[in-house]
Amino acid sequence: MKKYLAEMVGTMVLVLMGCGSAVFAGDAAAAVGGGVGTIGVALAFGLSVVAMAYCIGGISGCHINPAITLGVLLSGRMSLKDAAGYWVFQVLGAVIGSAVLYLLVSTGGHGAATTTGANSFGEGECLQAFVAEAVFTFIFVLVVLGSTDEEKGAGNLAGLAIGLTLVLVHIVCIPITGTSVNPARSIGPALFQGGEALSQLWLFIVAPLAGAALAAGVWKALGCKCCCDRCAK
Repeated sequence: MKKYLAEMVGTMVLVLMGCGSAVFAGDAAAAVGGGVGTIGVALAFGLSVVAMAYCIGGISGCHINPAITLGVLLSGRMSLKDAAGYWVFQVLGAVIGSAVLYLLVSTGGHGAATTTGANSFGEGECLQAFVAEAVFTFIFVLVVLGSTDEEKGAGNLAGLAIGLTLVLVHIVCIPITGTSVNPARSIGPALFQGGEALSQLWLFIVAPLAGAALAAGVWKALGCKCCCDRCAK
């Protein structure tokens, strides 16, 4: 079951980040940074695969694509039962990723301006900002936990995986909140900007911590080291 859950999470991240980059950062008229354009969107999809390969590759092989699963099946490297399970959970992951993206789009605009690097969100965008910070911190921390795992991690390449994931998170999240995913990073600039940045600071502390807690729970399920064969499957 762990490998199916891993495929669901991986496909969710691919859809959310790849499609999210097109929605929030792909437009040249984006509010922050002028948009990332076609190359940036392509990078977001590619970085999503890199991040998930280091995170869940040791669990499921990180297909996160029914076409890849079909190829692996036809090459005799997996059973039809496992392939069917992968397909179901890949589609489920894509639906979850799309639902999160829909929620982000339907609950607000593209953030508020900042002059000190403080994180912020526009009027009426609190829910959007909270969801973004919680979900993107979840993804970031999940990759950290997965890539640094003693048994299933990326070894000496863990730092590369973590750094590239942070790049990916920023590509999508900067137009929404300026990207925190780090309470300390938010506290410093907010103290200097004051005003609205200070009044909104609670969100950039609570949401990332909530996302981190969720990531810990998910990785505990994915990377549990119990010895029973049932769990491993």
